[in-house]
Amino acid sequence: MKPVFIIILSGFAFSFSISKACADSKEWIAPSNAKDIANPLKGNTAATMEGKKLFTQLCVVCHGEKGKGDGVGGAALNPKPRNFTLDKTQNQTDGEFFWKLSEGRIPMASYKTILTTNQRWQLVNYLRTFKK
Repeated sequence: MKPVFIIILSGFAFSFSISKACADSKEWIAPSNAKDIANPLKGNTAATMEGKKLFTQLCVVCHGEKGKGDGVGGAALNPKPRNFTLDKTQNQTDGEFFWKLSEGRIPMASYKTILTTNQRWQLVNYLRTFKK
């Protein structure tokens, strides 16, 4: 049986199951089929603004206000929170972002049961605004 950890952050409780694959992997790569998942809200400005609200509520604490991975809650995390302004991050497809938001990986929460599908796509849209 895998140990389960619960972290309370910003008023939300997140549970994580540790798996050897997640703990050992430095590079977080979504499965190849995630690359082709189409974003149904791509280009939707209203969805992007809703994504900004979600980002402010849930993500700023670790990823920072400007999405650079420098939030106060992320200082002690390993691996460090993703910097959304980097080309390496922005070169991922919307489907890869969506998959990672949905599945999570320690210390990143899984939002599959916390946010609706639509809300996760809204976040994907907002994450694209960090592109240089």
